[in-house]
Amino acid sequence: MKLGWIGVGVMGRHMAARLLRAGHELSVHSRTASRCAPLLAEGATLAASPAEAAEGADAVFTMVGRPEEVEAVILGPRGALDALPPGSLLVDCSTAPPALAEAIASRAAARGVLALDAPVSGGDVGAAAGTLSIMCGGSDEAMRRAAPLLRLLGSRVAHLGGAGAGQHTKMCNQVLACSNMVGVSEALLYAHAAGLDAHEVIRAIGAGAAGSWAVNNLGPRVVERDFAPGFMIEHMTKDLGIALSEAHRMGLKLPGLALAHKLYESLLRHGHGKDGTQALILALEDTVKYT
Repeated sequence: MKLGWIGVGVMGRHMAARLLRAGHELSVHSRTASRCAPLLAEGATLAASPAEAAEGADAVFTMVGRPEEVEAVILGPRGALDALPPGSLLVDCSTAPPALAEAIASRAAARGVLALDAPVSGGDVGAAAGTLSIMCGGSDEAMRRAAPLLRLLGSRVAHLGGAGAGQHTKMCNQVLACSNMVGVSEALLYAHAAGLDAHEVIRAIGAGAAGSWAVNNLGPRVVERDFAPGFMIEHMTKDLGIALSEAHRMGLKLPGLALAHKLYESLLRHGHGKDGTQALILALEDTVKYT
């Protein structure tokens, strides 16, 4: 198939590479063209704009950071939707407000294009291994068309409902992920204060009822003070802001979510936006500075 890919960040570059290695023809666009170099070396072509990546494509994927970027690369001038032919497929793997997913689906339908909101979870490790969890919202036909491509990217591909359902599910994911990271950080601070070997603690509790992806995958990075991003703090802060806004709209009070958002916002203000979410421990280690 002829595919377009827009957004070559920490996760997007791995996801695009998996489609390319599966034999698909790939046109790739990034605001920073140099990020596309590894994909070009594997046979992708460079597109000067989202529209150019979409021209003549059977399907286009977007994987960008902020809602305004999603809107720009899909709906803006020289955006992908203007160039996609009728009968093609648009898959947004970014995390954005459900209302934006609904608007994109509506605009796409008016042009005869199928749209799917398909945010992902699993970080850079899952993106490289093709083991992402992919949460999809859209029509049955959009899901049917996208499924073979999505199975190249994830080990769990779920269709949760109509447009926006994927984004709502991703909010559930982020609420749980941020709470897990708070728990991991506090547990490791406790282990350190008690004089325990933190790596041994992770091996012990990670195999029991307290085990989680966060403790087993990010816990060791915390112990080693490795804050390289699998998923950046600036993106988590954005996602939690969306989740809080949606919770407020639905009349929900989620104090754990509010606390995690406050902690990540504080890290963002102190210059840690490009660090991985495991750097949350910094805010808990220095509660005076980060409050």
